[in-house]
Amino acid sequence: MDFKDLRKVEFWISSALYILVVILLISGADARIRNENYYYFLSEKITYSYFSNYLVPELFRFSILYLTFLAINFLIMPAFLKKQNVLANSLFLAALFLIGGLVFSICKTYFEAYTLFDYDDLQHAYNRIFFRGYVYSMWSIVIISAYSLIKAFIKYLSETKGKNADEETQMKVDIGFGLGFWFVGLLLWISSNSAIELSICWTLVIFSAIGIVIYSIYTLLPQNFAKEKPFKVFFWQVFFISILLAVPLGLISTLFIWRIEMFFIVFLFHMPTQLIISAPLSWFIYKRRLANRTEITSLKTELGKSDASLSFLQSQINPHFLFNALNTLFGTALQENAERTGEGIQKLGDMMRFMLHENMQDKISLTREVEYLNNYMDLQKLRTSRSADIKIETQIDEQFNNLQITPMLLIPFVENAFKHGISLQQPSHIKITLQTKEKTLYFDVHNSIHLKADNDPEKLKSGIGLENVKQRLTLLYYGRHELIIRESAKEFFIHLTLQLD
Repeated sequence: MDFKDLRKVEFWISSALYILVVILLISGADARIRNENYYYFLSEKITYSYFSNYLVPELFRFSILYLTFLAINFLIMPAFLKKQNVLANSLFLAALFLIGGLVFSICKTYFEAYTLFDYDDLQHAYNRIFFRGYVYSMWSIVIISAYSLIKAFIKYLSETKGKNADEETQMKVDIGFGLGFWFVGLLLWISSNSAIELSICWTLVIFSAIGIVIYSIYTLLPQNFAKEKPFKVFFWQVFFISILLAVPLGLISTLFIWRIEMFFIVFLFHMPTQLIISAPLSWFIYKRRLANRTEITSLKTELGKSDASLSFLQSQINPHFLFNALNTLFGTALQENAERTGEGIQKLGDMMRFMLHENMQDKISLTREVEYLNNYMDLQKLRTSRSADIKIETQIDEQFNNLQITPMLLIPFVENAFKHGISLQQPSHIKITLQTKEKTLYFDVHNSIHLKADNDPEKLKSGIGLENVKQRLTLLYYGRHELIIRESAKEFFIHLTLQLD
């Protein structure tokens, strides 16, 4: 996901969760907790009100959590990271702690009023409740702040990854996303007043899952992927690693809670998580990255081949050599009084110079484009001048008011007309008109049609140039051109209207 859109996603998800909680509370959907509280109150012979002893305290508690998340995640932590208004934001954070602790404590006096009679001194009971309320407020701020810091850390790693996409940086990004997932889950457990056993179990299982996924992606799978039945080998490796990790994880949970059943609870959550989630997830991520690396390598190889071929062609055809050769032929033709040959060589040289230099620009003057067209048509007229049955007519403006056009945009239509409209054995005609009015160009090409022989290699290439120019017009002059193409049994016609710069 793009980090620019993450703030919007966070806001809408947190707001949706808050609204959902409010709806559930108002509708009385959380009947289990309500009934438990009711029996606790009843056992202490205290009047129980769902509205004042459950609904209102919980609404205030979740509202403070929601507002605290918004304030820390969107205002305080971003300002701290940018070192902006540090003192003001520190005071704001302290105020959140004090106000949150006060609200949580007051809510607990109503939500857990039955616990007041567990103490001999009522003041001592209130002290304990308020102490727990401020501890809850502190942990809420710590967890939300940690989430914001981890998010900033992941963003930093992702930006670094774009600059230096090495394996170490990628590993840091993976670990960062894993820690972010752990913190989100921990925040949900704590905000829902779940037992501490669930938070500990979640932490131990997710930490081991992060370790297994990282170890699998960067060590196990690269070693096993070339083997026969790699997933089977990898799965059993993950199985034995999970068994080995289960013992220390169970012991750690037992030391925290001091209950032997925690060992088995962690084991029951740990093994399915690693085998059903961690192993397939590692396999999927590694295969996807391997496919991407293979594709990139293949593209680089093909690009290298293309560069080598282009360099070879460039080394074989030196433009300066060609121009010098054409100049030599032109001089020889003039010495031998071959004026038509000299004229043709000169026009060919002008066309080559145009294609090598101006054709590389995004825009050129319409005057230069028309000069290229005229050179091309003059060469074709030299070729067909001895045939009386071939008529070539042109009506082209001479003044274009410094209009600009994309190079080589008009020539495909003229080339197509000469390629398919001229026959040295049959009567043929071509008519080309080009006019401009203000910034609008009007370009028409009429030509006769002659069917080519089946063994003519040009027969299968018909229309390729026109398709190319259609795509260029769509990309470069979208909404600023109109192209009409009509074809009959004996004639082909195109009309192009173009809005120029």
